[in-house]
Amino acid sequence: MIDLRALREDPEQVRASQRARGADETLVDALLEADARRRASLARFEELRAEQKQVSRSVGKASPEERATVLARAKELSEQVKAAEAEAGTAQATLDDVARTVPNVVHPAAPVGGEDDYAVLKHVGTPRDFAAEGFEPKDHLDLGESLRAIDVPRGAKVSGARFYFLTGIGARLELALLNAAMDQATAAGFVPMITPTLVRPETMQGTGFDVAHDAEIYRLEADDLYLVGTSEVALAGYHSGEILDLSDGPLRYAGWSSCYRREAGSHGKDTRGIIRVHQFNKVEMFSYVPLEEAEAEHERLLAWEEEMLAKVELPYRVIDTAAGDLGTSAARKFDCEAWLPTQNRFMEVTSTSNCTTYQARRLGVRERTASGETRPVATLNGTLATTRWIVAILENHQQPDGSVRVPAGLRPYLGGLEVIEPA
Repeated sequence: MIDLRALREDPEQVRASQRARGADETLVDALLEADARRRASLARFEELRAEQKQVSRSVGKASPEERATVLARAKELSEQVKAAEAEAGTAQATLDDVARTVPNVVHPAAPVGGEDDYAVLKHVGTPRDFAAEGFEPKDHLDLGESLRAIDVPRGAKVSGARFYFLTGIGARLELALLNAAMDQATAAGFVPMITPTLVRPETMQGTGFDVAHDAEIYRLEADDLYLVGTSEVALAGYHSGEILDLSDGPLRYAGWSSCYRREAGSHGKDTRGIIRVHQFNKVEMFSYVPLEEAEAEHERLLAWEEEMLAKVELPYRVIDTAAGDLGTSAARKFDCEAWLPTQNRFMEVTSTSNCTTYQARRLGVRERTASGETRPVATLNGTLATTRWIVAILENHQQPDGSVRVPAGLRPYLGGLEVIEPA
């Protein structure tokens, strides 16, 4: 949730953030009202409780004549304290409900607008000119089938639409990619993690997902558990309710997990192949840092993503995502988008988000400062590799005879294999 003290001091900043997102500004006033009601009810409760303690102490000192009056007042106060405590609890629950509806405050540098209003920060690499090379590129599914690397029909037979098998070299290619990402993360100081893919509702909700209304989330109703769409969820919940020691630097984790998304809003989009699927694998970076270091850490996460993209030799661009296209928890997000030759467009392959203290406030993750005080930490996340990269690798490194050149950065993970030949 957002910082309520900052909200009280500068509500216009939050209103401006809501406008930039295209979100409901009236939620700001609703949150201010709920906060005021909670503070007033809490003050009333504490005032009555203090009086109750004072009266209780005076019972033994009261004269026989005063004793009945004092006991009656003590009983009356006991009932009032119970009522005030219940009212304060209700006010807190209302505040929590309203606070969960207000997304993180957008970074002032993030572009204003919706999905198409991103700002391109840079281009890296040059897309191949297949016409100049004298052949028409095949798409990743045609290549994957001829290489016996991807089997969509049997995936659909077993599990339904948007499922697939990675077979043979396809399975090996994904393992090579994810192992390369994990090795890079470990070399950069990240702790490797194999994370749970089922989480409790408080973990999912604490990370910033709306468990009641988010159509992308798979839920197991019988167990009241949720399938994660990213290991960010488990990694955000890893230190929930804890006080961290960040005196020696950020805590960084690299989570390897399967991820699940319903793709509820993607009807008719990317239906061919494995671009937009219900299940995939991913290595995700996650950092806990002091708030003052969050922007610098965000730049570092982006640099690590670009280092990984260099290993697989893909042309790509970096975009600064517009406010209206940010997730609930993100204050700012950078995406790396690889060139997709057969569709003549860029396709997202990584994203990295600065969530400032939003997730940590919801999950109760704090740090102890040098002065001994505690305060919420900042959390950040970033994709280091995922199944979707196979799409771009196959298309960008294909050769006229239908073979695919293995990027140099992946060859050590494939036994030195330089070229994947059609089966």
